[in-house]
Amino acid sequence: MSIQTASIRNFSIAGHTTCGKTSLCDLILFKSKAVDRLGSVDAKTSVSDYMPDEQEKQSSIHSTPLNCSWKDHKLFFVDTPGYGEFIGETIAPISVSDSVLVVVDGAKGIEVGTSRAWKIAKERGIPRAIFINRLDKEASSFKVTLAKIQDAYGASVCVPITVPLGKEAALSNVVSVLKPADADLPADLKADIATYKERLMDAIAESDENLMMRYLDGQELGEEEVSKGLRKAIVEGRLVPVFAGSVAKDIGIAELLDGIASLLPDPFWRKEVKLEGGKTFEIKEDGPGVALVFKTIIDPFVGQLNFFRVYSGKFTPELEVFNTSKDEKEKLSGIMLMNGKTQVPVNEVLPGFVAAVAKLKNTHVSNTLATGHFRDKLEPISFPAPVMFYSVSAVKSGEEEKISAGLSKICDADPTVKSERHHETRELLMCAMGEQHINQVVKKLKNVYKVEVKLSAPKIPYRETITSSGEGHYRHKKQTGGHGQFAEVYLRISPNASGYEFKNEVVGGTIPRNFIPAVEKGVNEAMVKGPLAGCTVQNMIVAAYDGKHHEVDSSEMAFKIAARQAFKDAMKKANPILLEPIQKVTIVIPGEYMGDITGDLNHKRGRILGMSVEDGMEVVSAEVPLVEMARYANELRSMTQGAGSFEMVFDRYEMVPSNVARTIIESYKGGEEEE
Repeated sequence: MSIQTASIRNFSIAGHTTCGKTSLCDLILFKSKAVDRLGSVDAKTSVSDYMPDEQEKQSSIHSTPLNCSWKDHKLFFVDTPGYGEFIGETIAPISVSDSVLVVVDGAKGIEVGTSRAWKIAKERGIPRAIFINRLDKEASSFKVTLAKIQDAYGASVCVPITVPLGKEAALSNVVSVLKPADADLPADLKADIATYKERLMDAIAESDENLMMRYLDGQELGEEEVSKGLRKAIVEGRLVPVFAGSVAKDIGIAELLDGIASLLPDPFWRKEVKLEGGKTFEIKEDGPGVALVFKTIIDPFVGQLNFFRVYSGKFTPELEVFNTSKDEKEKLSGIMLMNGKTQVPVNEVLPGFVAAVAKLKNTHVSNTLATGHFRDKLEPISFPAPVMFYSVSAVKSGEEEKISAGLSKICDADPTVKSERHHETRELLMCAMGEQHINQVVKKLKNVYKVEVKLSAPKIPYRETITSSGEGHYRHKKQTGGHGQFAEVYLRISPNASGYEFKNEVVGGTIPRNFIPAVEKGVNEAMVKGPLAGCTVQNMIVAAYDGKHHEVDSSEMAFKIAARQAFKDAMKKANPILLEPIQKVTIVIPGEYMGDITGDLNHKRGRILGMSVEDGMEVVSAEVPLVEMARYANELRSMTQGAGSFEMVFDRYEMVPSNVARTIIESYKGGEEEE
């Protein structure tokens, strides 16, 4: 393989769902002669959307690594889903890319998927380019869409490299801003091109003092100088090149590919890569092999496939490597380049390559693979917390272990899916990014792991605490012949915002020191199930201050029983209240839905903390009780026609309003009576 690292371009293609990302990927493969036939999403022949669930939905669900050659350059690119629930499949490839091509629908402009892709790349400091697609469609407008992009991301930052000739059905070609054709162009287009070229030349001049002086002196800059200056501006984030075109009519795609090859950065642009803990590692073509696994799938023919991006050195088949994240050795039995389901074995992979390897024993997403003596870990990929929760149980009795094993493997492959046994409610929870994401997991459990599950609303982990002090007392006395049972305990409880604390204030030996641990155990056991709704009790100081014992009949068990009952007695007198988990929620929406969203949050007992505009979208920050967010993914999709997204994290526990608490407590008491 005679590929030079400097000629490699590694990028992700991202944007809102239905903007044409997958069709663009299929066309790139066809134009570059990587495939013989143009794939089609509608005809279910797409190279990228090859999974049955994607063909059924006619939309991307999974990220798909692809590759091709274009004019002496090797392109590695990943088609990412635009639907918000599959955000993990977008975050992972963007995190390991050298650049991101954001696709925008020329008729719809900036959508939530556009903003999301931009934000992911911006937060990670990854260079961006924009392709305005579908300019052949009715109501599309390059100038209107460009104005929205520039308003959101910066007029001096987002500058066209190509502009369309004609519009809507009359779109016929694109014109290069730097080298416009000699053919007659409309006067207004000539004026626009002159403006855009001036902005590009300003960006080039700012990248190099010598170039700036020559530019100000009116000297003409060479083609290589222009490309080098633009590349530097793009890498530094001062310039985001904008391309125009139509995938459906194959207009502007060759010019886009030329721009990717000449302007987007090669794998050496970073110079160094971040390591876990804040250190960095210098990228070297002749250094140790260092790669990060960013995707795992279960292939029906070869089993588990791990996709990795090479940062430094090289990897070859049959090589023994070290998984520094797991502290284990692995063997690369074979390395493949992938185009959808097509696998091509290769003899080596270099920096910038995206490749796949099968049958690794214990390697998962965010794991570092290395050669030689390299033992550091690359910075792991950061994923958002799940936003939808279900309690999971088996349809058939006795298949609980199969569910746990299947979910464990699914979570290893998709870090935005979480599964855990809740330590308070004892339910097995399945957590994901939304209803469709949940449905995908259920399908995978059934089809791959051969287990059917039923879903139900999870119990909310309410807590109980007290608002005043109280004292409790209990004497445990039981005579059954022979040794009896005897223990008497006096407890005092008081609120403590910083947590739980047990104190031994017994004097005079009324409770012998060797029985104090039993008293504390009894209190701890009683706090597991509070008196209001059977919830965990928190935030109090419990002091044992008096009691009685019997030389013969007292025992640890007797003191545990007495302590439990004394605690319950004290709780009744200390004004117990119910607490509920409060989530910190961030909602991203188009501006026209702001009224609906804020009204709905007020209805959910939410508190709006602030509103802002970020990358062309409205951002609402709020605090909302967890119980009100159980189905918010579906509700938000309905309110915004799929244009909104949100994230939430646990913040704190807070007192439940009395009318709501009354309903919860009555429901709990009713359930106890039925039992």
